[in-house]
Amino acid sequence: MPASDIAAIEAVLQTYFDGLHEGDTAKLDAAFHPCAHLYSDKDGVVQDLPREQWFEWVKSRPNPKAKGLAREDRILMLDQSGPETALAKVACQIPPRYFTDYLVFLKTQQGWKIVSKVFRTDVRE
Repeated sequence: MPASDIAAIEAVLQTYFDGLHEGDTAKLDAAFHPCAHLYSDKDGVVQDLPREQWFEWVKSRPNPKAKGLAREDRILMLDQSGPETALAKVACQIPPRYFTDYLVFLKTQQGWKIVSKVFRTDVRE
C-alpha cells in the first residue's frame, strides 16, 4: 500500500471522526461519496440508510462535542486491495453508544471517498 494512499485514507478517516464528534455534515460530506449508504442490523433486519437521510439525523441531534461527551476514535485495521479500493475497520463512540464501523473506500477523481458503511452499535450504561 503506497504511503501516499495510507496518508490520504487516514486523512479522510480523521475528517469522518471530526464530523461525527462535531455533528458537522460538511465534514461528513467531504468524507462520503454522494452515492454512499449506511447499513446495520436491527432485530435481524438489514437497515439501509442513504447518506442524505443520515445527514438529516446528524443535523437533528445534539452533537457530541457540544454535549461534552468523551471522544475516542481509532483505526483498528486498514487494508488496500488495489490502487482504487480499500477497507477500514474503525471504532468510535457517542456515549452511551459505541460503534464498530467497516468503511469501504474507492479512489475517485476527487480522491478517496467512503462509499459504504456497515456498522454495529453497542449500548453501555
